Amino acid sequence: MSSTEPAASAEIAPERIVSSAHLVSPRSRELSEFEFGLIVSNNAFSRWVVHCMSAAGLRELTPLDVLVLHHVHHRARDKRLSDICFIMNVEDTHLINYSLKKLQNLGVVQSSRNGKDVTYATTDLGRHYVERYREIRESCLISALKADDALNQQIGELARLLRVLSGVYDQAARAAASL
Repeated sequence: MSSTEPAASAEIAPERIVSSAHLVSPRSRELSEFEFGLIVSNNAFSRWVVHCMSAAGLRELTPLDVLVLHHVHHRARDKRLSDICFIMNVEDTHLINYSLKKLQNLGVVQSSRNGKDVTYATTDLGRHYVERYREIRESCLISALKADDALNQQIGELARLLRVLSGVYDQAARAAASL
């Protein structure tokens, strides 16, 4: 074997797939790889929810609009703007408020006054689109996933890890804001 050939037994470290090599830390290369996965997953998820809702018949919505509609519909309980922002972890209430106004103009969400609070709920038309979205999701996404118990368990663990990491990123954002 020549000195330029790698030894057969030497393991070659897999190349990390990252979006910003200059941010890779020797203390956690995996975090940079995770962040790249989060970026491409977020973009794919955003594209998915828009196309799924469009296939359900409600076009020209942003990913946030679709997610707000689903959250307003969640558990068939009226929601306040502050509750929607809190659950969706969105600081800028104007973003959610804009989506709510857009959804109201489309006739899929309605507002009502409950004392001093304004609450939002889906209309019959909104419920129709959400149900159609669910059917398309089941047909296109869930069927393609072909999840078994083991994969579903891994997905559940990944969801837990994402919630933990969202707390870490929130804390880091507060720390950075105080600098």
